Order: sequence, then structure tokens, then C-alpha cells
Amino acid sequence: MVRAMTLDDYDKVFELWMSIKGFGIRSIDDSREGIEMFLKRNPTTCAVAEMDNKIVGAILCGHDGRRACLYHVCVSEQYRRHGIGKKMVEFCEEQLKKEHINKVCLNAFVTNEVGNAFWQRMGWTLRDDMNYYDHPLNPENVTIFNK
Repeated sequence: MVRAMTLDDYDKVFELWMSIKGFGIRSIDDSREGIEMFLKRNPTTCAVAEMDNKIVGAILCGHDGRRACLYHVCVSEQYRRHGIGKKMVEFCEEQLKKEHINKVCLNAFVTNEVGNAFWQRMGWTLRDDMNYYDHPLNPENVTIFNK
């Protein structure tokens, strides 16, 4: 059901991303080429969940050798509340532990009520002791949100 993501999964994962209302897609980072680079750097830590012969969940998970980050954590709306997200997170955490990574973080949009409720149920800590800064290096790498 949950396994490591490969580049062969890209089209189905992209289709999943596009099906989720409010999901943000980066024009360059989330292209096939961008995901190929990410998977080359993180060949074992990204996850997909399969049910009914289709991909119903995905997580991009990468690390810098010290700290990991989860990106684009999603489960198809009709498959939510069945433990799929939790199983994918656990898969990623186990892969990270094998690589001796001791901490993982993520960003969730404030407006993502479903996602924020999920992370609270999972026992993740919402930090209020730091600020998040962003500095785009490529102005063409824009986020487009699904409607």
C-alpha cells in the first residue's frame, strides 16, 4: 500500500495534486524535471500510497543530512480518514531514521484546515518561537493554487 515514490509515479502524483482544492503547485519545482532532481537527492524517503490500483496519497520528503522536511503531503479526498496519511508519514520517518536523520519539519498553509487538523492529531508541534522566511531565487518559479 505505501512504498517509495519513483519518477514513474510522476504523472499519477501530479494528477492527484491537481485534484485537491487549494493545493499549491510550483511551476518549476513541481515539474517532472524538478521532481526528478528531488527524487535523485532523496531516492528512498518520498512516499506514495496505492489503493484500488491508483495512487491516492503522496509525500515528498527530503533532508540535508541533518534535518528533513515534508512537502506536498496529500491524500485524495475520497480516501481520507482511513489512516493513509499516517502510514505515509510513518514510512517517511522510518526511512529518515535509517539515514540517521533525527528531526523532521513541514510547512502548512494557515488556510489548510484539513492539513493542520491532521498534524495536530498526529501530535506534531506547532511552533510559535520562530519566523519563516522565504527568498525566491527564480521569479519564474511561482505557486499556482488549485481552485
